[in-house]
Amino acid sequence: MQRFAAGLLFSLSLLTPAFAANPFLGRWDFNITTPRGTGAAWLGVKQNAGNIEVWYQPTGGNVFLVKEAKIDGSHLSMTVSQASADRPAVTWELDAGGDKLTGVQKRGDVTTPLTGVRAPELKRNAPKAWAKAEPLFNGKNLDGWEPMGADSHWVVKDGLLVNEDKGANLKSTRKFDDFKLHFEVFCPAEHANSGFYLRGRYEVQLASVNPNPKATGPKDRGMGSIYGRLAPARDADNKSSGWDVFDITFVGRTVTIVRNGVTIHDRQEIEGITGGALDANEGEPGPFYIQGDHTGGLKFRNITISVPAK
Repeated sequence: MQRFAAGLLFSLSLLTPAFAANPFLGRWDFNITTPRGTGAAWLGVKQNAGNIEVWYQPTGGNVFLVKEAKIDGSHLSMTVSQASADRPAVTWELDAGGDKLTGVQKRGDVTTPLTGVRAPELKRNAPKAWAKAEPLFNGKNLDGWEPMGADSHWVVKDGLLVNEDKGANLKSTRKFDDFKLHFEVFCPAEHANSGFYLRGRYEVQLASVNPNPKATGPKDRGMGSIYGRLAPARDADNKSSGWDVFDITFVGRTVTIVRNGVTIHDRQEIEGITGGALDANEGEPGPFYIQGDHTGGLKFRNITISVPAK
């Protein structure tokens, strides 16, 4: 996902005389119902160097620090998107009550109700043992997977799962909680852009390696990143075959990702959902889904899953 949400990372002071009494501190999950369907969003309110910061994950794009926000007791006002020549500003007004935030989003004359709940901590130990790995893709057909829209270009060719052109995303019919996932992906040499979503909420970015070694850009949006959240700790680029091999262990919020035999995320916590999440129900199992709506040409093979042993 290479959409760049507006916003720069500026420090933010809010009107809260006592941090300990601030009812907004913490992480919050929102499922937002609109005429176009349900979208997932997230807020993270934290204390940093004597200031209170409000981080916002919109339904698409990456998480960013809100520049205009004000807390007055149990009320939060913030501008999540500035007005432009052709679009009105988007603002949120929220009231805190216990473990719930309620309020509205305003975009011009359109008002949308908002309800946020405290995100679960999801702190748990890894299982003592894992069951034997089983295939999620059988190499013959799309059994176990379903397109997320009518404009699907997902096919099976020569034992490979292929997205022939930009179109619908693809979702597993099964849902999972904790797991060990293996898959191998071939990205076209240029401009490939996709993602493999864990529980349908956390995107592992899949993208072409930039051929320009001097190119710059956010590291948390490159190959193998948790999009907008976690940048790979080290390089693990494919040097020969064109196939990238991923092994992912996900327990609670803690993720370990090994790419091409190199550990690029070592037991890292994912704070919250990423853009494109199917929902914000972080405490529930969810499906895998693969982005097909950005570019075509990606191929997958050897997709397997292992769950905690019973």
